[in-house]
Amino acid sequence: MAREESQADAVTVAAMYCFVAPDVGAQPLRALADDIRTRMSNLQVLGTVIIAPEGLNATVAGSAKDVGSFVEWLRTAPQVFGGLRALEPQHSFCSQMPFTQAVVKVRPEIVTMRAPDADPLVRVGRYVPAREWNALVDDPDVLVIDTRNDFEFKLGTFASESGRLAANPETVSFADFPAFVDRALQGKQDRTLALFCTGGIRCERATSYLLTRGFRDVRHLHGGILTYLRDIRPEDSRWQGGCFVFDERVSLGHGLLAEPVQ
Repeated sequence: MAREESQADAVTVAAMYCFVAPDVGAQPLRALADDIRTRMSNLQVLGTVIIAPEGLNATVAGSAKDVGSFVEWLRTAPQVFGGLRALEPQHSFCSQMPFTQAVVKVRPEIVTMRAPDADPLVRVGRYVPAREWNALVDDPDVLVIDTRNDFEFKLGTFASESGRLAANPETVSFADFPAFVDRALQGKQDRTLALFCTGGIRCERATSYLLTRGFRDVRHLHGGILTYLRDIRPEDSRWQGGCFVFDERVSLGHGLLAEPVQ
């Protein structure tokens, strides 16, 4: 894995999410938020954590040791939905702390779509590993869809070897995605769809939504753009531009290195 900073004091950034079943135990969310905030403070971890009845979505930063301790606590603490053992953090590294505070929010959803039947624990698209993604991007019979918003798309997206860009739903927020489906995808239920997003969470929900609407062959990039930029060599890449991230680095490129926004 490439690092932006190799010194021992480099800042580790961990992006992660986990959906949980509705009957998974957790203390009241406000109390859980207080516990998470206290743990972040004790470990000197900064960033944003969103919790909802359906689980947790977070990007946090600190020393490798402190971030590792925080992730381990999330995985094992009984009050955190019984322990989020399925958490798969995606790590990147930078020379300066990309957050200014520790923020814990309680929300109705960990990624807002307002489509209650789009439940990734019930149905979800087929995961595609990064090493197999280029073949889908290059296949003219596959409709590749960027599930992120219009600003993120214009900063960077996937393009086939022939230069064909992924489809841009032209959304302002993820809650607009169902309207895009109604507007642009009706009658295409038999096509192979390949979706991607930054770290995977929006694709989890978007593929679930599409399956509830009768689409049959729905796939998504496992681990999102971040995993692809980490694992795929620049000379083999179909990625063009920068990947927007929700911290002060703003945009990442290959090797998960921060890069200027053009």
